[in-house]
Amino acid sequence: MSDPRLPASYLQPGSSSFSDFLAQQAPDLLPGRRSVPQGNAADLAPHGTTIVAVAFPGGVLLAGDRRATMGNIIASRDIEKVFPTDEFSAAGIAGTAGLAVEMVRLFQTELEHYEKIEGTTLSLDGKANRLSALIRGNLGMAMQGLAVVPLFVGYDLDHAAGRIFSYDVTGGRYEETGFHAVGSGSLFARGSLKKLFRSDLSQDEAVRVAVEALYDAADDDSATGGPDVTRAIYPIVHVITAEGGARVAPDTVADVAGAVIAGRMGRPGGPHAPIPTDGGQA
Repeated sequence: MSDPRLPASYLQPGSSSFSDFLAQQAPDLLPGRRSVPQGNAADLAPHGTTIVAVAFPGGVLLAGDRRATMGNIIASRDIEKVFPTDEFSAAGIAGTAGLAVEMVRLFQTELEHYEKIEGTTLSLDGKANRLSALIRGNLGMAMQGLAVVPLFVGYDLDHAAGRIFSYDVTGGRYEETGFHAVGSGSLFARGSLKKLFRSDLSQDEAVRVAVEALYDAADDDSATGGPDVTRAIYPIVHVITAEGGARVAPDTVADVAGAVIAGRMGRPGGPHAPIPTDGGQA
């Protein structure tokens, strides 16, 4: 017997894509389908800034600073930019904060809907492709200054490894090796990661490297927020391994940030990567 409270379309077999279903039933609810007046709207909405990802043997982590800016104003000091998207994946947002958060929530629902319809989870490549399609749907907004550029990570159970995916505003998907960063401070964060990353990092070392990279980004990019000891605001770090994903405890991140700050007292430029003396790799 049909439920009189629901339209018939809600009770018929259909696509395993929730965004496709939404496009048919309520397209105005999709972030990229809303009309925006002509002109550049970039300075009218808060923007998230720097996100970093670091892979390590047995997993991958995603970390983000807590600052959002609106033009030259700090719009928020404690925004959250790192979100679990399912048990084995997470996304960090850079770009227009409101649209980015909405896109991540839609992506979370997309993955949950697929699992309910198909009775299985998407592969990590499938998840990365679904996110690519959502970003592509926001291209009209991006052309008016409201771009969303997430960083996506996950633990691939088939390959027993953590993987990192970056995107451009057209939905182009690129797999990164070892580490990556997006956002306004990404240039400085990637420079830090390039010097500190090793393929044999432990999980704790990877957390330290990520916090060091965010500190370096904040040191040179005014839109990236550094550790705020006075307000006890520290980066959010999410780690994913074969056991699933979990946020690193705030107290642990605070301790790591404290160690980074203490190290900068004696060496403001941060730790130096070891230079091999035998002509080989360090």
